[in-house]
Amino acid sequence: MSSKIGLDLELHKLSLLAPAGYFVGLHIRFASPLLSFQTYDQRWLDHYTEQGYALRDPTIAWGFSTEGASRWRDFGFPDPFNILGQAKEYGLDYGLTVSCGPISSRTIASFARVDREYTDSEIEEISSIVRRLHDLTEPPESLTRAQVEALRCIADGDRHAAAAAKLNISESALKARLTAARQKLLARTTAEAIQRAKDYKLL
Repeated sequence: MSSKIGLDLELHKLSLLAPAGYFVGLHIRFASPLLSFQTYDQRWLDHYTEQGYALRDPTIAWGFSTEGASRWRDFGFPDPFNILGQAKEYGLDYGLTVSCGPISSRTIASFARVDREYTDSEIEEISSIVRRLHDLTEPPESLTRAQVEALRCIADGDRHAAAAAKLNISESALKARLTAARQKLLARTTAEAIQRAKDYKLL
């Protein structure tokens, strides 16, 4: 099973466990996740963004201070802007946050439902999925020289034919290198692969 298929499968499992939506920020570095996925109500996301809540969010503050899992009601963190209270107006009545990984590459994920608190068994299942996602998306330490050369040519604006000629390889060989790089970087497109390679300091 490819990493991409594995990623989609785990995210699908989370969507079933979080009927009111979720946010998963994988490998947060320099205050920004390398990958993020969310299914919350767009109205809540718009409100959250407009108010600049990311820097004030108790779920994020808890996630950076603690590894593990906690229902939102059990945080014990101050919420002076009543972010969790406002979230209830958008159907995020009962929530859970999971945090794992080193502080330099922390994964923080939150999940919500409208009907009841999460059970202990659900928390255990969600925590296991989040840890698998964290491991699955661990940034590669390197790309092959051939993959770097292929990505660099495209990043410089070369079309496939020109890049292949520059590298003295066939166009199909170039495409194979780009495909391998995309798979290694869990990228859907070459442009996304180039950006991730730059983010990971591989390009």
